[in-house]
Amino acid sequence: MTKVNEVLKILWTGKFWKELVIMTVGMFIASAAVYYFMVPGKLIIGTISGFSIVLSGIFASAGITIKVSWLIFIINAILLVLAWLLIGKEFGAKTVYTALILGPLMDVWEKILPYQNLIEPGQTSVMGDIWFDLICFVLVLSISQAILFHINASTGGLDILAKIVNKYFHADIGTSVTIAGGLICCSAFFINPFRLVVIGLIGTWINGLTLDYFTASLNRKKRVCIISKDWEKIREYIVRNIARGCSLYEVTGGYSGEKSMEIQVLLSTDEFAALMEHLKKEDIHCFITAGNVSEVYGLWRGGKKNIEK
Repeated sequence: MTKVNEVLKILWTGKFWKELVIMTVGMFIASAAVYYFMVPGKLIIGTISGFSIVLSGIFASAGITIKVSWLIFIINAILLVLAWLLIGKEFGAKTVYTALILGPLMDVWEKILPYQNLIEPGQTSVMGDIWFDLICFVLVLSISQAILFHINASTGGLDILAKIVNKYFHADIGTSVTIAGGLICCSAFFINPFRLVVIGLIGTWINGLTLDYFTASLNRKKRVCIISKDWEKIREYIVRNIARGCSLYEVTGGYSGEKSMEIQVLLSTDEFAALMEHLKKEDIHCFITAGNVSEVYGLWRGGKKNIEK
């Protein structure tokens, strides 16, 4: 009963439903990328979706028709069972949910707008060129992955396979993802010519770079350093109005030899803009440097706060 009560408490929290909506939207975007840019041109990127397209093509050559969306669902389900047996409780409900809804959401897109309606006569894919399909797929999927990673979720599939490789072959997770993705790309030799396999490998590499960019953009904060004689007024505004903590350091001017205080603080982009507006409005003279920070760990409170004017 204790575990049931804990689950019920989680279900009644606003955070749970907010993240559920975010995960659904993120996977809806990911399913569109797979359905419209991978499936029509048989573009095989290092993902479980790519492997499902290969299997679908192999079955088709044997006279057996199995939809890609069904294979994605089946493979993800098998991987989740393997993850539970081989890794245990490391995988949470988020991974289970996102991994299992990708296939069904592709069927939703098929009902809304079949990709066949978007392919012009004489073309073999939606964009009409395999490189354009690759670029569109990588951009759309990376946006989806960045949204999911922002709430500690993932698209499942390849991430599950990579963690299994990571645990039993002792490779780091980045190497594990590369190995798993490369093997899936190479499986495309069964249905695609050499040229398309190479394009798939390039796409897998580009996807990693693009994902890093979008993830860094979502997590970006400003590390702000301020030196001013009115440091107490600035500190009070940061703590009381923006509701952020800050650090104080005594500094000595290399030219003047005067002692002063430096304030260091991490702010979101909106908070940094509000601080700059306040300094301008109050005519506070100061020396400011600001740089981007893409990863923040420790005591950092997320979410928006009301900034008093």
